Amino acid sequence: MHTFKKKKTSFLSRLVSLPLSKQDQSEEHGSEIGDGNAKIAVRDLCVHYSGKQALFDVSIDVPDKMVTALIGPSGCGKSTFLRCINRMNDTVHGCSVTGEIHLDGQDIHDRSVDPVYLRARVGMVFQKPNPFPKSIFDNVAYGPRIHGMVSTRAEAAEVVEQALRNAALWDEVKDRLEEKGTSLSGGQQQRLCIARAIATQPEVLLMDEPCSALDPIATSQIEDLIDHLRIDYSVVIVTHSMQQAARISQKTAFFHLGHLVEVNSTNVVFTNPKDPRTESYITGRIG
Repeated sequence: MHTFKKKKTSFLSRLVSLPLSKQDQSEEHGSEIGDGNAKIAVRDLCVHYSGKQALFDVSIDVPDKMVTALIGPSGCGKSTFLRCINRMNDTVHGCSVTGEIHLDGQDIHDRSVDPVYLRARVGMVFQKPNPFPKSIFDNVAYGPRIHGMVSTRAEAAEVVEQALRNAALWDEVKDRLEEKGTSLSGGQQQRLCIARAIATQPEVLLMDEPCSALDPIATSQIEDLIDHLRIDYSVVIVTHSMQQAARISQKTAFFHLGHLVEVNSTNVVFTNPKDPRTESYITGRIG
């Protein structure tokens, strides 16, 4: 089966992150969505679950190497949209998806696209930390091994260390790599799951409320991590916290009752929304 064409870069080079301030990054990528900086282009996306429509004609461009936040009331379609980007809805019985989603210009629903390889390019972190019942080392090495990215223990060790460093976890677990991933605290487990996701060298990172089960300190650590990850990855995050969206994202999309109501730079959405429904949600009149 054919797969996406992948850029010929060294495996570890894409995993190296360097600090960059929020202000510097926003100035570097200061243009609006839809100006050719899109990593993912979605057009007329509709999703039905057993005949009930969950998304209605959603069209949006997800910028490259920025954080795009998806906000809106519970049940408005945010997570459904997120799962469409790496075709996780393929595994849901009775789910029907129409419309187009392009990653780097290629339709992810094309018959030539291997969904398993797509999910290596588009990593995902879920609401609750879900480490495998394996060692910390094997949690991170799992993806690179099954995708044939490493062939020896030494190669795996190099990838594991770099992924854990990029997930801001290495210093805390470097002497505990053979312990179970489930032995870590909640915040550490979530960072382990992020390390596992980025170990396969993805280009897009999807995050479905990654901080909802965490305490404020762990939440702050994850937010700082996301701010660093966006230097190398396009990040799409679902969050119920408007404060979090305002802190960490450069673009914000507001969903309501399955419709994409508004998408713009985060500053515009929160200070000068164009749609009255967006304003009502942000000010707490609906939600």
